[in-house]
Amino acid sequence: MHGPTPPLPLPTDQLQFAMPPMHESVEDERRHRKERLAGALRIFGRAGFEDGVSGHITARDPEFTDCFWVNPFGMPFRHVTVGDLVLANRDGQVVEGRYHVNQAAFTVHAQVHAARPDVVAVAHCHSVHGRAVAALGDLIDPITQESCAFYEDVALYDAYTGVAVDAEEGRRIASALGSRKALVLRNHGLLTVGDSVDAAAWWFLSMERSCQVQLMAKAAGRPVLIDHRLAVATREQLGGDLVAWINYQPLWRDISRREPDLLS
Repeated sequence: MHGPTPPLPLPTDQLQFAMPPMHESVEDERRHRKERLAGALRIFGRAGFEDGVSGHITARDPEFTDCFWVNPFGMPFRHVTVGDLVLANRDGQVVEGRYHVNQAAFTVHAQVHAARPDVVAVAHCHSVHGRAVAALGDLIDPITQESCAFYEDVALYDAYTGVAVDAEEGRRIASALGSRKALVLRNHGLLTVGDSVDAAAWWFLSMERSCQVQLMAKAAGRPVLIDHRLAVATREQLGGDLVAWINYQPLWRDISRREPDLLS
């Protein structure tokens, strides 16, 4: 006797796989970026990245490319909605919205955006493990698969001059970042960039976890480094902004379903 006929594989074109959306108008793209920005801020709030009024994510406006959407000054990350977001020009002047922006932080973001026209979003927060690695003046070592995404793609801003409040300091930070995706600001924290809000947010989340693993591994013993060739190959597989976008989608789906009020 013959057993039951096994089911046939479904054609792959019938299976769902999320990719970055294409937008029919600049208004649609603006709305999309603002939704993802509000969602990323709430995710950062859940992760405990807030420290008082420190920490920002900025998103370049798709039409007015020298203006940037940012979280309102003093508003908890977990409360931010799309309607709360503020649009500021490169000088930090509010052109749309109801709230102030943190001028010191915005100065740095604006200079990074100016130096990197390929960048849509910039994320910087005073996360605990990121600050610990920054206090050591360390970079991200290639000790895990995830940390290899940052191999030779993260720089150290090897200075601390107090709270960054002027454009010249912002330009020095942007210069240190160069063409990389991430920066360790010595004695300060982490900064990441991406060609979407999703990518910049994912790189920050992944970098913070890589910092945590690195600190734990060094506290326990002597971590074994992945060799250069394999670290580069892993970065080529995992280190692109599209991969970051894909990795971020479960987080977006979770926050947008759990807290749909963020879209208001």
